[in-house]
Amino acid sequence: MAPPIVKPTRDLGKLAADLERALLAPEDRAGMKRLLADLCTPAEIRTLAERWHVARLLEQGALTYREIHDATGVSTTTIVRVARFLRQEKNRGYRLALDKVESGNAE
Repeated sequence: MAPPIVKPTRDLGKLAADLERALLAPEDRAGMKRLLADLCTPAEIRTLAERWHVARLLEQGALTYREIHDATGVSTTTIVRVARFLRQEKNRGYRLALDKVESGNAE
């Protein structure tokens, strides 16, 4: 079966859906690492990794925002943003990932 034909688009919904499919494609951490290395700049990977780290620290609840900032160097603006998405926004992406990682169902 031939792969689907990709047509140029600026439609954010279509672009995001295509990216989502690509992010689900790797079967293991090594594959995801290779995809991220191709897809993102080192700075973008660092930013994503920092946000994830902050989400995990916030989930533990042991540190204040200032303590997280002092320990990680992540801006308090980013910490507040992660906290808002973790606790208030409807996407629940952080929650889904945290639950999966904490249950041991993520590699």
